[in-house]
Amino acid sequence: MTALLDVRGLGKSFGALWAVKDANFVVREGELLGLIGPNGAGKSTLYNLVAGALVPTTGDIFFSGQRITGWKPYQIARIGIARTFQIPKPYRHMSVVENVVLSALLHQPNVTAARRDAERVLEEVGLSDYVNASIGTLTTGLLKRLEVARAIALKPRLILFDEIMAGLTPSEVNAMSQLVASLPARGMTVIWVEHVLRAIMSTASRILVLNRGEFIADGVPEAIAKDPAVIKAYLGDEAVHA
Repeated sequence: MTALLDVRGLGKSFGALWAVKDANFVVREGELLGLIGPNGAGKSTLYNLVAGALVPTTGDIFFSGQRITGWKPYQIARIGIARTFQIPKPYRHMSVVENVVLSALLHQPNVTAARRDAERVLEEVGLSDYVNASIGTLTTGLLKRLEVARAIALKPRLILFDEIMAGLTPSEVNAMSQLVASLPARGMTVIWVEHVLRAIMSTASRILVLNRGEFIADGVPEAIAKDPAVIKAYLGDEAVHA
């Protein structure tokens, strides 16, 4: 697999605090990469840097060989990077399907074709019963699924998923995990931030662990689960020496 995203020496400081410091990693085309870490580790800041919501203090970001450091979010989206948000941000004056149609129009010539794409994606994420529903009627779990649908409908080369399992039932988690696992075969590389570790450990092929703004581990899920530095970051020193 060739490198799709190449992050070199990336850092972001807010005054004296470094939310992300000297981050270096490569995501290969077709990879399903998990990004985990305790609360406050810097995961959201890292996403905001890659997606253009924040300008890096240090370092560079390359996408498909092109330097995109400091680009605006709309420029990042146009070259094929989509993201979801921890707190869903749909257009609340539009219906569920209309929200997804807006994404599908990026690649479809008219609303009819875009709606066809949107309805297919909504079925994939388990929202076929809510096609014409208003946003105000959706639960948190349903809003999370809508976020995923909007991102997939963009047909991006890279998707940044941010805690998409929050609010889902165990059966919904399993279904969403299967959907995420299917995306690389459909041409979408995935980086996935998630606190439902059962889902991400059983789905991702590789895991990066971030703690206090710095990477502390990089490997297959089986190795990450046993790494003393990872256990310490999540559970403290007592867990390492127990």
